[in-house]
Amino acid sequence: MKFTLSWLKEHLDTNATLDEIEFALSDMGLEVEGIENPAHALKTFTLAKVIDAEQHPDADRLRVCKVETNEGEKQIVCGAPNARAGITVVLCKPGDYVPGIDVTLSVGNIRGVESHGMMASERELELSDEHNGIIELPSGDVGQLFVDWLAENDPSKVDPVIEIAITPNRPDALGVHGIARDLAARGLGTLKTKEVRAVEGKFPCPVSVSIDEDTLEQAPVFYGRVIKGVKNGPSPVWLQDRLKAIGLRPISALVDITNYFTYDHNRPLHVFDADKVAGGALRVHRAKGGETFLALDEKEYTLVDGMTAISDANGVESLAGIMGGEHSGCTDETVNVFLEAAFFDPIRTAYTGRALKINSDARYRFERGIDPAWTPVGVEAATQMIIDLCGGEASDVVMAGEMPDHARAYKLDTDRVQSLVGMEISAEEQRATLTALGFVLEGDMAHVPSWRPDVLGEADLVEEVARIASLTKLKGKPLPRATTGVPKPILSPMQKREQIARRTTAALGYNECVSYSFIDKKSAALFGGGSDATMLANPISSDMSHMRPDLLAGLLQAAARNQARGFADMALFEVGPVFHGGEPNEQTLQIAGILVGRTGPKDVHGASRPVDLFDAKADVEAVLAALGAPAKVQILRDGATWWHPGRHGRICLGPKKMMAVFGEIHPKVLAEMDVKGPAVGFCIWPQDIPMPRNASSTRAALNINDLQAVERDFAFVVESSVEALTLINAASGADKALIEDVRVFDEFIGGSLGEGKKSIALTVRLQPADATLKEKEIEAVAAKIVEKVTKATGGILRG
Repeated sequence: MKFTLSWLKEHLDTNATLDEIEFALSDMGLEVEGIENPAHALKTFTLAKVIDAEQHPDADRLRVCKVETNEGEKQIVCGAPNARAGITVVLCKPGDYVPGIDVTLSVGNIRGVESHGMMASERELELSDEHNGIIELPSGDVGQLFVDWLAENDPSKVDPVIEIAITPNRPDALGVHGIARDLAARGLGTLKTKEVRAVEGKFPCPVSVSIDEDTLEQAPVFYGRVIKGVKNGPSPVWLQDRLKAIGLRPISALVDITNYFTYDHNRPLHVFDADKVAGGALRVHRAKGGETFLALDEKEYTLVDGMTAISDANGVESLAGIMGGEHSGCTDETVNVFLEAAFFDPIRTAYTGRALKINSDARYRFERGIDPAWTPVGVEAATQMIIDLCGGEASDVVMAGEMPDHARAYKLDTDRVQSLVGMEISAEEQRATLTALGFVLEGDMAHVPSWRPDVLGEADLVEEVARIASLTKLKGKPLPRATTGVPKPILSPMQKREQIARRTTAALGYNECVSYSFIDKKSAALFGGGSDATMLANPISSDMSHMRPDLLAGLLQAAARNQARGFADMALFEVGPVFHGGEPNEQTLQIAGILVGRTGPKDVHGASRPVDLFDAKADVEAVLAALGAPAKVQILRDGATWWHPGRHGRICLGPKKMMAVFGEIHPKVLAEMDVKGPAVGFCIWPQDIPMPRNASSTRAALNINDLQAVERDFAFVVESSVEALTLINAASGADKALIEDVRVFDEFIGGSLGEGKKSIALTVRLQPADATLKEKEIEAVAAKIVEKVTKATGGILRG
């Protein structure tokens, strides 16, 4: 929304500066996007008087002028044909920047004669395209600032243009009068109210109007009248200057008047050439679909069923609330004009404009909501201006439909400002603010003005009061403490674990990813998802159709994108929710990481190697330790199908209590995700890690046992298909109180063992707690170990 300062002052009696107006507008929610102030470019130029002008000794078209300035007499060489003694000119001195020629002046030497500045033309100062000669002023004193002279004699040339951003809920600010009302309520002046008198009709209106019964919701009311005997032509200079300043092209007096009211009072109007209205009647109706319409933008549109159209006997002449028709548009030959002012439904107008892809000032305003109560007033105001500028005689006003009733009132609770906004504003000030904004107060009830469709509740009244009072006055206050003493931790235990996991994984060298929670169906299916339970009803795109069942999917997609750009080796992790359904209880928190490629760049020492599952195992154990997971765990197989069947492990506290999983990603999954291996990863479910029994943040006392530990070695011959992990788990379960650790230290295949057999050697560490172990006790535990391993694997103790 653009307007000039002088236009604003026609509606607001104010002495406020431009800076004060700019601050107030932005502070009240009408954000100032920019101010074009022509005076800034002209502020250094002064007036001067030519004392004498003589022919240049070495050029036929140049004259050497003696010019009286505020710095004394100067010599200036000028090539303008009108340079002569006695005229008052605009002087540009050395050091001044001349915008029209994009030059900063300096003392020049023109054909051997020094020139101390220049006398400017209008084009050189970007005032117009006139450049046939220098500016001659009819008045002015030597040394007077040119901008001050323009402000007194031609103010439109230095009139600042203000542009504000309008939010969809403030259609009243799409008119200069509405902006002035807000500024007056803030205290920056007094709102000027112009009385609009009804123009007496001299004859019955020769054009009748009607609204179809099924169209009344889309077009509740329609006003119009004929003005005959008008003389259309260029609009007056003041009106043209005003429209040009805000970026509109003057067309003709009749059209310019309708554009003026569109911006002045947010009242779109339309003028028909009354002699081109076939049948002497206009009908507002719903389009049946298929009608064609040549609009004022010289484009033909095909209407769709339900659009609001205005037709005469020959067909559609205007698209209601959006654009008029070329056929019935006014030209310089127009003598009789039909002036239309109506109210059209905002939603229907928006649908029509979007469907036909028409953007116009009328549509912009109607789809946000105009003031329905000003519709008949707008007819009278526009009629008077047409008669004043174009002459003519007005008919009686014709009307179809009924004025829509938008009346509503809400209770003003003056105490809610404190509770909702946190500002202390007296009840008297609140009532005065609402009254200044046009609300009518009856007791505690505030009746909403017709131009404010956005006010729909008691909270909106509080917002209006706070907005005018200025939220910059709001002072921050700390929240009162619920309890005294040291405050309790803000983060929950699970949030704390999430924080620890992020820091620990990043410290291990991983880069954190933040990916969408949505992935495509194909990728979701690779990780056990892709069902209807996790499908989005309205996805952003086909690549984001399902909720992610596992973080690995997003990480592998990120890895593929990086590999496609030449980054082969990477360590990525993410912390976030994964989903198994659409209900709140069907999502869990997960921590996932992947290693892709090699452990580092190739070097001469051969330290670089491809990543393997033991890299992932070391990292997942480090994160689990930081999260407080128990040290004694079981590592089991039978993981999900996206893990390599022989190169992964589930970290469990029992067969059914899994805390994490690590290993190689299945080659088929890597191929589907277009990731070049090797790739290993891990997943942790922090909610499945037991919470510590002691909630203290202090570290537990170090427990060092003073009893001698005992280690015993065992070698078992088992089938080659038996996993070493099976032996470790069996041996560990022989005596959980005494056995502290079980490790594999050797594996032998072949030789005297025969086909299909292998030998696995274990070291078992026994740590007594009460007394030093005796030989019998050690042998008893050893027997249990042999028994457990034999039962679990079918193997025998190697002799």
